[in-house]
Amino acid sequence: MAKDLDVTCGEWCDLIFEGKNKEYGAYVLRKSSSRRHITAYLIIIGLIVLFMVLPIFIRFLTPVKAQEKMVTVTELSNLKMELPEVKEENKVVAVNVPPPPTLKSTIKFTAPVIKKDEEVREEDELKTQEEVTQAKMAISIADVKGNDEESGKDIADLEDHKLVVNDEDAVFQVVEQSPTFPGGMKALLKWLGKEIHYPPVAEEMGISGKVIVQFVIGKDGSVRDVEVLRSVDADLDKEAIRVVKKMPKWIPGKQQGVPVSVRFTLPITFKIQR
Repeated sequence: MAKDLDVTCGEWCDLIFEGKNKEYGAYVLRKSSSRRHITAYLIIIGLIVLFMVLPIFIRFLTPVKAQEKMVTVTELSNLKMELPEVKEENKVVAVNVPPPPTLKSTIKFTAPVIKKDEEVREEDELKTQEEVTQAKMAISIADVKGNDEESGKDIADLEDHKLVVNDEDAVFQVVEQSPTFPGGMKALLKWLGKEIHYPPVAEEMGISGKVIVQFVIGKDGSVRDVEVLRSVDADLDKEAIRVVKKMPKWIPGKQQGVPVSVRFTLPITFKIQR
């Protein structure tokens, strides 16, 4: 029977205060204790929930500033280019051409042809034997004023000494007409900004910097031999090389009006703006 007794119930409270003054404070406190306990529990639970939800609510209300990715290309006019050392096979070696030999005085031989007198030019007239003997000149293919020494060379025996430099694989560092991207520098900047994608790993780690890429623009305008001169990060280097290899054909450079292969240096800046 004692186990079933609830000392907090209203009947028990009435039994205790039977025949006594129920206006006394103890009766009122006992009578309203259940309501006070429930109210206290609700307040505690409400505070706990509020403390749990408040950080989420604050984070939701605070606007998050998005990170802006920026890829810039330094204009070549502002770039102080460091040209690599010229390889030995690309150097032009000066060749000493021997002076032309002394020519022997000769008289032009004119084959006899039957013509009218008015059609015969003076220089085509046949030299007489007396003129040849007195002049002590040899008969050759043209009239030449030289010397009468035996060591002199006949003009017919001479060949032109020409120095021809025509290296199909030569790569120039500086040319008269530099190669250009189709549309100019503005078109190049626009194309790179569209094609370059910031590597996710480098972006998460906050890696940025300037990658200097060097490549060769061939005689047909194609891009080849892409390499990194100054590295920043492996992922940024790979992205720069990928984009350069993807470039469309350039307008090739020219030397003396002839298209030639030219080595080109391009700096690409990877930057994260917060």
